Amino acid sequence: MLNLKAFDYEILPVNLLAAAESEEWFAQLNPSRGVPVLILEDGSALSQSHAIIDYLEALRPAPSLLPSDPRLRALEMAAAYSIAMDIHPVTNLRVLNYLRGPMTQPEEEVIKFVHYWMHQGLMAFQLKIGKNTAFAFGETIGLADICLVSQMVNARRWGLDLAPFDRLCEIDALTRSNPSIAQAMPENQPDAR
Repeated sequence: MLNLKAFDYEILPVNLLAAAESEEWFAQLNPSRGVPVLILEDGSALSQSHAIIDYLEALRPAPSLLPSDPRLRALEMAAAYSIAMDIHPVTNLRVLNYLRGPMTQPEEEVIKFVHYWMHQGLMAFQLKIGKNTAFAFGETIGLADICLVSQMVNARRWGLDLAPFDRLCEIDALTRSNPSIAQAMPENQPDAR
């Protein structure tokens, strides 16, 4: 989003695998202890991806990530939110570490859990989007495409079978071919391993 809107920014990596989000300095920025956090010039911090996206969209409306037609806008937001609210929360490290730790689930059960919820969510997303458009809802990158790209990174990392999702794979590849999106991919970040 920052790249698409041509904002200048600096990245401060937060190593989730080392539980850096649980450290006190980070909790002061975001008491929920989640990423991302956008620190503004005045020092205030915004959290939650969609709140940050809404803020950036309000600051720089072009290029718009949502259609101007209210019905189409709601359809795209519903698809984007299905990833952000149905898949992501149950497949993030905070939930998975709880399954592994206090719930003492073996890793193979954790993987089954992740695969189940990703499959269900991506199937629903695929049924919600446009059938004859380059991207999920049109000919330019939108909010749903940005959410999809992030979730496809997770799906590949977890080894989800993507065979049922040819349309999503096409949209993902096209979206990632945009230089602004490619620059934001995890493998292109300063803390990439």
